[in-house]
Amino acid sequence: MTHSPLLRSDETLFRDPGAFEFTFVPEHLHHRDAQVRELAYLIRPALRGGSPGSAVLRGPPGTGKTTTVRRIFATITEETGRIIPAYVNCRQNRTPAAVYRCIFEELFGYAPPQTGRHLDEIKQGIVARLQEKDAHLLVCLDDANYLVAADTYNLLLYQLLRLYERWDVRGSGVFAVTSDLRLNLYAEADGPVRSVFHPLEVFFPSYGKAEIRGILGDRVRQGLYPGVMPASLLNRIAGITADEQDIRVGIDLIRRAVSRAETDGRRRVTPGDVTAAARAVIAPVLQTRVAGLSAGERALLCRIAERSQKGADMASGSVFEEVQDYLPVRKTTYYEHLKHIAKTGIVDLVSGTGRGREVRLRYDPGEVAAVCRHPD
Repeated sequence: MTHSPLLRSDETLFRDPGAFEFTFVPEHLHHRDAQVRELAYLIRPALRGGSPGSAVLRGPPGTGKTTTVRRIFATITEETGRIIPAYVNCRQNRTPAAVYRCIFEELFGYAPPQTGRHLDEIKQGIVARLQEKDAHLLVCLDDANYLVAADTYNLLLYQLLRLYERWDVRGSGVFAVTSDLRLNLYAEADGPVRSVFHPLEVFFPSYGKAEIRGILGDRVRQGLYPGVMPASLLNRIAGITADEQDIRVGIDLIRRAVSRAETDGRRRVTPGDVTAAARAVIAPVLQTRVAGLSAGERALLCRIAERSQKGADMASGSVFEEVQDYLPVRKTTYYEHLKHIAKTGIVDLVSGTGRGREVRLRYDPGEVAAVCRHPD
């Protein structure tokens, strides 16, 4: 790149645009060594003549669950032929036919025909590849909670883990992933499935601000040319990301801010670029989080936002007394609602000197109230 003040039409600020895609797999995973060790422990038996183990990966959104699985699967593909990994996005693939088609594509590198191919034929194709390679199948069911909602979770687990009973293949393993902390994927398994599904639970905690700064710094070094993202603005983005508790927010903020600077022909990101990017990114995040609340939780959150707008006392005890006029909830239910709203990252519960912990909104109270009234 030249050093003229404006960017030419044939120049770009992105050294590697793929570094800011959510499907990007970094060479090095930061702050997930413990989780990698636990998953490697489950895989190791398949390299010694046994079968791979299964796992449930749980953690808030944007804590590296999918990236960790993709990194491990890439390593398996590069280093051993004893295990064939298959990644399935269950948000997009919820029926048995869709899941098996996805596994087929992962194993063969191309999709089976959309029509004229019976499900059993697709399964037989998968089995033939496993027999040809004399390999174990290891399937990641990402966002497996969507299979639970579609009532296909137990059927798929049972079939995948018992492939060896119907066909002459080696044992399989399943990594079931969820960001829904209210859901227990092992408890959702029925009796026949539990006889073969003995998962290790691997938890992915939220990243701290310093960890987020390091991860985003690596993406900037890999994905942008030097000097494009000032350190002060990267620190600001890391702070916003820490508030949102989702590393994907930070990655998207960088991409949008840099794209805005590039569109304007500038060589450096400005505070205005970050502000505009945050406005575009945060609103959908808030809407998604509110949409995940129950009707009672949304009603409570709306009252909290309205109370915050008025500058009223935000101690949890005071809030409870005020909402009694609007929401017929007992104290136990109120605190359960409040705790879950805090888990979603919409509010913080901060120790205070008043009546209970202080309820602090992480978003503009007017925006929160508006989203609560119109969650869709």
